[in-house]
Amino acid sequence: MPYTLLTPRRVRSFQKKIYNHYNKYGRPLPWRRTRNPYRILVSEIMLQQTQVERVLNKYKEFLAAIPDFASLARVPLRDLLQIWSGLGYNRRALALQSLAKRVLTNYQGKLPSDPEKLMALPGVGKYTAGAVAAFAFNKPVVFMDTNIRRVFINEFFCNQESIRDDELFPLVAQTIDKRNPRLWYNALMDYGSALKHVQINPNRKSAHYIRQKHFENSNRHVRGMILKMLLKESMLTVAEVVKKTKMDRGQIKINLVQLYKEGFIQKKRSGFFIRKNAHSS
Repeated sequence: MPYTLLTPRRVRSFQKKIYNHYNKYGRPLPWRRTRNPYRILVSEIMLQQTQVERVLNKYKEFLAAIPDFASLARVPLRDLLQIWSGLGYNRRALALQSLAKRVLTNYQGKLPSDPEKLMALPGVGKYTAGAVAAFAFNKPVVFMDTNIRRVFINEFFCNQESIRDDELFPLVAQTIDKRNPRLWYNALMDYGSALKHVQINPNRKSAHYIRQKHFENSNRHVRGMILKMLLKESMLTVAEVVKKTKMDRGQIKINLVQLYKEGFIQKKRSGFFIRKNAHSS
């Protein structure tokens, strides 16, 4: 494993390279102009598996309508999904509302800064916990996302294949700018984002690389279509959903059941409709 222990000179050289790029090309993203933990959390949940460009407008719209944990906890599910529409992965919206309720109940409305406590909240995994700790609280935690992975593979493993994250984490830990981890991780992510536009994606050398599945006609696509229709209609039967989507009846029924289990919809004899309030968890 190359560069297991980096020299101070190698660390300084690497940091200088990343910061020089950031000083020239850093993106003025709105969530970088705030230290508000709620706003930073919302941005991180939105950015999960979603491109920055799609998040930019929704982020402003979301905060204008739902500015804090208290308003998120009480917003009707239909309104929440209307605002979230266009971002995809609607379960994130449900998890975010469940998280808000948990923060109000367990932490008096203040998001905890400890990564372990953050990971115990709905919809927050290891990466999101680390990102929130760094960006909202400036903690020198070690975490990995696709852009960070791309940087370290390109810089230290350019001639290798099947690189595991546990080979990268020691390097992330050694090179972090402990004086300003917030700025450092922003710089790393922008450098990693730029790399994918100038060469073959270094992440293809990762042992964890997975090609994105085809979206059209997938179950995720079907569930999204069903929710959009139910946001426009007060209630729909299975037959009406099949007619409107022109999809297979069996696939429609499977996804209606899944939406019910996930807490998005309720059912009466006359049809399906959006649940008034999301399940708490």
